[in-house]
Amino acid sequence: MKGKCLFYRRRAASCAVLAFAFLAIFTAQGFAARERVRIQPKFQPGESLYYRIEMHTVSTGKTTTPIINPEGGTKFSENVDLLVQLDVLPVAVSSRDDAKPLQAAGGEPVRMRVTYLRAHADSQSDAPAVDAPSASSEYDRLAGHSFEFTLEPGGGITDFKDVDHILPSSTDPAQALSWMNGLASGSEFPQKGIAVGQKWTSEKALTGAPLAGLVWRGESTYVRNDRCNAATGGPSASAGNCAVILTQFQIVRHIPKHSDGTPPDYLRHGLRTAGTITGSGESLNSISLTTGLLTSSTQSSTQNADFDITSAANGEAIHRVGQVQTQTNIKQVSAPPIAAAKP
Repeated sequence: MKGKCLFYRRRAASCAVLAFAFLAIFTAQGFAARERVRIQPKFQPGESLYYRIEMHTVSTGKTTTPIINPEGGTKFSENVDLLVQLDVLPVAVSSRDDAKPLQAAGGEPVRMRVTYLRAHADSQSDAPAVDAPSASSEYDRLAGHSFEFTLEPGGGITDFKDVDHILPSSTDPAQALSWMNGLASGSEFPQKGIAVGQKWTSEKALTGAPLAGLVWRGESTYVRNDRCNAATGGPSASAGNCAVILTQFQIVRHIPKHSDGTPPDYLRHGLRTAGTITGSGESLNSISLTTGLLTSSTQSSTQNADFDITSAANGEAIHRVGQVQTQTNIKQVSAPPIAAAKP
């Protein structure tokens, strides 16, 4: 059960990153401020995209277990710095015209390769987890390596290749790509398109939490169109105008009133869970109206947890109370010199 708590703490940053994915990438048809634009991701076979990702997480709290641990940690912080290259691979079906853009949100899976040109993390804790690899070593082993995956319609990531030599067998490869969940999440936007000044709501499941039925509910506003370089605060890999979208979000729970509320994975391991997890945050995203690519995303969130995990067999329980604060910055950049040669 202690491992479950450590896992949840590590997953907190990933869950927070999922919140910005409501607005990841879309292609807009039309540029007039009052015209509706359609949300339709497009990826050109053979193109390469580059992103800089910075994440800062601070977790504070206390875990109470049946066995008293005087060295139990109360604070954990982590800084992650990534520079990645995303290559859109040619379509395997020979009858397809490779010059035609792929539209993951329109029903077509997209085969991609990610290369971690830079990957590093620094973490600090008042009680380091000696039974698990450090965050720094987990990210450092990604640097310089590549693996392939399929981006499914709706943003799911499947069919990994060449990950065995990079990630431990116990690691879910999708977690190494948590920053890009929702790359093709066009289904989160109104089907009739959006216009400047329009508001809409969307929901995304909060996965990996010890309580069932949790979702991030976001209320988004298409604020304005702006020059992409002005929106990102510097040079941009995408020219032209960007759509600037503000989203305010919070964690809500959808669960029947008298339901047990324990996630299936916990039930399979003979555990029961109860308690509360709440959270809120805000993101500001700039998306190119020319290329449909995310040029920048700035997001902050806070999560508060107070829950119990109990063994159905012997009644022993652990209690976790804490808070996780996360800040994430993602920016599309030009191809760096070190990326000249593809793997």
